[in-house]
Amino acid sequence: MPTNSNQVSSFNHKKYRAFTPIQKADRRWPNQVIKVAPEWCSVDLRDGNQALIEPMSPSQKLEMFKLLVDVGFKEIEVGFPAASAPDFDFVRQLIEQDLIPDDVTIQVLTQAREPLIARSFEALKGAKKAIVHLYNSTSTVQREQVFKKSREEIKGIAIQGAQWVKEMAAAQPDTRWSFQYSPESFTGTEMDYALEVCDAVINVWQPKPDNKVIVNLPATVEVSTPNVYADQIEWINDNISFRDAVRISLHTHNDRGCGVAAAELGVLAGADRIEGTLLGNGERTGNMDIVTMAMNIYSQGIDPELNLSDMDRIISTVERCTQLPVHPRHAYAGELVFAAFSGSHQDAINKCMSIDAEQRKEDPNAHWQVAYLPIDPRDLGRSYQQVIRINSQSGKGGVAYVLEQDYGIQMPRWMQVDFSPYIQAFAEDSEAEVGPQMIKEIFTGTYLNPQQTVKVANYQLNREGSVDTLQAKLQTPDAMVEIDGHGKGVLDAFVKGLSHNIQNDIVLIDYSEHALPSKFGAENQQAEAMAYVQISIQGKRYCAAAQCGDIVTASMQAVANAVSRSGINLNQATSLSA
Repeated sequence: MPTNSNQVSSFNHKKYRAFTPIQKADRRWPNQVIKVAPEWCSVDLRDGNQALIEPMSPSQKLEMFKLLVDVGFKEIEVGFPAASAPDFDFVRQLIEQDLIPDDVTIQVLTQAREPLIARSFEALKGAKKAIVHLYNSTSTVQREQVFKKSREEIKGIAIQGAQWVKEMAAAQPDTRWSFQYSPESFTGTEMDYALEVCDAVINVWQPKPDNKVIVNLPATVEVSTPNVYADQIEWINDNISFRDAVRISLHTHNDRGCGVAAAELGVLAGADRIEGTLLGNGERTGNMDIVTMAMNIYSQGIDPELNLSDMDRIISTVERCTQLPVHPRHAYAGELVFAAFSGSHQDAINKCMSIDAEQRKEDPNAHWQVAYLPIDPRDLGRSYQQVIRINSQSGKGGVAYVLEQDYGIQMPRWMQVDFSPYIQAFAEDSEAEVGPQMIKEIFTGTYLNPQQTVKVANYQLNREGSVDTLQAKLQTPDAMVEIDGHGKGVLDAFVKGLSHNIQNDIVLIDYSEHALPSKFGAENQQAEAMAYVQISIQGKRYCAAAQCGDIVTASMQAVANAVSRSGINLNQATSLSA
């Protein structure tokens, strides 16, 4: 959008300064490899919900909660019950209606203020187990410009909040409590001070290895490259007190587009736990996308400990509950992430898939090695029909793949070459993607039912020695044409007889046939074979195909269709003997 000529542009990089990384000469995380999945905590119902233009309704919250349970989350942050009545009521609903599985722990968020903490514990009455997530902001800019408090005063808020949490938990002994603390805006906090505050909170709670506390280190605003965040996490990991009784958790946001990368590097740096949302919904540019990170781990042969196999259900539920569409290029989940429009990509995928299918017959656990596809789309409930997509950029391999997968039509290479320009022309004219049904219609109109086509009505074949004698009848719109031919095999005899009738030499250049899988049979359930031919008449080549329950009829019909495509009118053919 053009700016007013009198308006001074505010686009000025000089108002910003680079984030100062910590000096760390002993970093070890670059040499680490993720070998097991982290512990996951979904914050869809709290952080994700708070970021929505229209927060979820009670029914939507419940639908989302059930999805999270089915996917396999063992820790779910269900709300900020002290912040609103709907959040409070939802927590009560989960507890009073006994909707929380025994192996799932709910988590609630609260600021370090006594009335809010008390309200949170009130919401959690009767819960079998729960995590109380306490936070206060510790960053330099928040301390100096928002709260106008000293480091000691901000630390005092955290300590006092931790004491209230401990006391109120003791007053409800029937619940198995876990405590979590977040120094909000951790990435904007001086590392020595962040450690000081966390240690002070931990000291209040006095955790033990069999009852650990969670220290969550959020990138509330992503302010640096992921490697700097990893340095921060590793430094805290090396210096925090009660380390054997602490679960280090990460909560990254996506302001720089690196939320997943930062979380992955943070795990390499020693983190135990990850908070995020399905498909990355969250404030500003979003939270860490658990689907993406979990699938990244999965693609490396590691169990993510989440079941993401029904991706369509995940997407539809998230879209329905958040009213936010999933981008078609969203990693792993988007409609087009496994789609190939490029002809060379389609050809490579088609070839690799054929090899993979053969290998998997012998070894179901054979390693996945398919060009352009980092994982098998079937693992996420996607079909191969969704992989090859046809538009004007597509090639013959992609078109052939669609016809084979959707209709069982296995075009030989020479017919792929012949057919590709027809699809290309249609795509360019329509300026749109060409779906499988339209590809089939173009194939049928081009090769199976060309203009001026005739039908092989019946035939009789006799063999004497090495010579086959064929008598066939072709039904044209105006008459029945009789074909008599002699040759080595039925097709040779038919070609010679038809050549005589049209008074033009027909040269059979290529021929291919295959059984049509029963699931692709025609409406009469008798079409079981496909035949493909390429002929030459007066130096010009013509391709055609035919589908029939009798392979002999199919082969002759394919030749007749090819002759029709040449423009020769078989209505005018005469019954001559060859």
